[in-house]
Amino acid sequence: MNVPDSPLLTQADAFLRYLRVERQLSPLTQSSYAHQLQAVITILSASGISDWRQLDAAGVRAVVVRSKRDGLQSSSLALRLSALRSFLNWMVSCGELNANPAKGIATPRAGRHLPKNMDVDEVNRLLDIDDSDPLAVRDRTMLEVMYGAGLRLAELVGLDLGHIDLDSGEVWVMGKGSKERRLPLGGTAVTWLHRWLALRDIYAPDDDAVFVSSLGKRISMRNVQKRFAEWGVKQGVNSHINPHKLRHSFATHLLESSGDLRAVQELLGHADLTTTQIYTHLDFQHLASVYDAAHPRAKRGKS
Repeated sequence: MNVPDSPLLTQADAFLRYLRVERQLSPLTQSSYAHQLQAVITILSASGISDWRQLDAAGVRAVVVRSKRDGLQSSSLALRLSALRSFLNWMVSCGELNANPAKGIATPRAGRHLPKNMDVDEVNRLLDIDDSDPLAVRDRTMLEVMYGAGLRLAELVGLDLGHIDLDSGEVWVMGKGSKERRLPLGGTAVTWLHRWLALRDIYAPDDDAVFVSSLGKRISMRNVQKRFAEWGVKQGVNSHINPHKLRHSFATHLLESSGDLRAVQELLGHADLTTTQIYTHLDFQHLASVYDAAHPRAKRGKS
């Protein structure tokens, strides 16, 4: 730490040794703690605080205010406060402090920046892919499934053959918090899954993954992101294409057509509906009917 020697620095260095020797945290994590604590010490030193025992809740809030004034974004500010809180907890456990002055102090919440969704014409242009190459068929199928079912990227790459039922047009996914969802795929996605699965064994006859790379292994999330972005450029779609944008477009288009916010949230697998679902049960048939009536690519056989 590049600040003059002081009780602030000495005890912070002792904490960093604890993280390295006792906790055996990764060098990257240690470096993050060191960077954040150095920034805090610089702020405290400038305000006349030279010992951690001088720091109170008002001083912690002053660190937050100064960091915000210096242009630190909310996510980085939360990281700084978390590092300080962990350090002060350690100081309490060592008997150096009686209480943690950062306890209960929260950072200002960051505004949520949802990605811009594509309009239906942009989606159709993106999906109008030349399917002469097997990997292009795979990519078209991934795009159709992502947009057709509103999957998260991790859910898409995690699909196994046993998770899809093409006869009923359904897919089972394991979402956040290990919560399983049963979702309608839509006729267009089913059509393209049939096409891709007929070609898939060229690359991975013995793998359970639905979507595989040219090397015969389950496709990685990074590879999917790269392929989607490349197709966006090839197809002349103005907005940068990424998996979450497709999921957001799925939700926006379905909500605009149906007006059924609760069903859309259920299809997306949002955890914050758990309490509501106790009082309002949405069975699969209702979800499927909303989907079939409203989703622009739900009609079977459309390619």
